[in-house]
Amino acid sequence: MALKSIHFYFDYISPFAYFAWRKLPTLAKKYRCKIEAHPIVFGKLLDKWGQLGPAEIPSKRTWMNRYCLRYAALHKFEYNPPKKHPFNPLSALRMSLKEVSGNDQFRVIDTIFKGGWSLGKDLGDIRTLINLLEKQAIKGENLCDKVSDPNVKKLLVSETNTAIENGVFGVPTIIIDGNLFWGNDQTEHIELLLAGKDPLDREKLEELLIRPRAIDRKVFKKKNNI
Repeated sequence: MALKSIHFYFDYISPFAYFAWRKLPTLAKKYRCKIEAHPIVFGKLLDKWGQLGPAEIPSKRTWMNRYCLRYAALHKFEYNPPKKHPFNPLSALRMSLKEVSGNDQFRVIDTIFKGGWSLGKDLGDIRTLINLLEKQAIKGENLCDKVSDPNVKKLLVSETNTAIENGVFGVPTIIIDGNLFWGNDQTEHIELLLAGKDPLDREKLEELLIRPRAIDRKVFKKKNNI
């Protein structure tokens, strides 16, 4: 019997993706699932859906840091975020593509996540990435040589576009059998789905989704000169 797939969409720029990754292997093992990891560019999601990132909204940035400190303390995760945030995650993401890292993909992802969010390393610096990987006996130099390859760049673009086509609007996102879960706090709902106890009323959901919008914010704003 084929194992059920847990599709994990992430960007290293997100502390929430780091928290989700810390729990994911245990979850997959418990329910005998396989993880399919998809590095994607969070900034492209923001552009597509017309959103701002948490770091671009001062009050949300403050909330995010408070939340992360509390969450890490409650779950006993080492939490020492990068000294600069946001940072350029492209090299790290390209290294983490299955086509680039091969059988080492999960080790690469784990090393980079922990290096940035547990050890406070600059994940936007290629030399830092190489050093982190080399310490785990992963050939960081070889991966580094691939990140500027045009075909590798296209692969990351393709992963991101596929994520958007699948309805992904933020990170982390987990998709299981077409069910999309956003955020690091969806473990309870994911477990219920995997255990065959999903409480979702699908008929009610369909009815809610076809309800019309009573107002369009942008049209209303323009019409009322607000």
